[in-house]
Amino acid sequence: MASSRVAGLRALDRAFFSRRPQRVARELLGKVLVRRTNTEFLTGRIVETEAYLGEDDPAAHAAAGNTARTSVLFGPPGHAYVYFIYGNHYCLNVSCEGNGGGVLIRALEPLQGIEYMARNRGIARAGARDLRKLTSGPGRLAQAFGITRARDNGCDLISKSSSLRIAKDGFRAGPIVVTPRIGITKAAEEPLRFVLEGNPFVSGGKLRAIS
Repeated sequence: MASSRVAGLRALDRAFFSRRPQRVARELLGKVLVRRTNTEFLTGRIVETEAYLGEDDPAAHAAAGNTARTSVLFGPPGHAYVYFIYGNHYCLNVSCEGNGGGVLIRALEPLQGIEYMARNRGIARAGARDLRKLTSGPGRLAQAFGITRARDNGCDLISKSSSLRIAKDGFRAGPIVVTPRIGITKAAEEPLRFVLEGNPFVSGGKLRAIS
């Protein structure tokens, strides 16, 4: 049975993702990532994103063109693009515009299904000190939500019937900090990382905001 938190969520529409990645990345802050399992729902509020601009962005996977690996980014907006990195973790992105653009989900504030997330992460107990370890960082949140390329790549993140989706609950995001993207070497100074100011679940160290 869906909890009241999940029952109160509203679906996003295709038009939300049919825009420039920069705008989608900013407006995804405060939205809710939902995973439906066989026994319960996992939910987390999106608190950090990065925009990748398509074929003209040297840091984007789409810079290599429309390939078997990147085809989701060139398909309908609002679908999951999942890739494996560093040989040990997955990253969740959502396609935008349909021309190679996408948004990387970098961090979540865990809301529901915390013990389930902890088991997925190999954490014995999800006490207050451990909460940040669950979903702070793209690899951590993918593991916590059981996200893999085989399971989720190409998933429609708008459909209510999907086991992985993004929805809204009326949350109003506060101040947003814009910084350069992190963990990349190409186009590293572009102001394309968006963070909910002061949220303790944001990944990385001290923010270097762009004025």
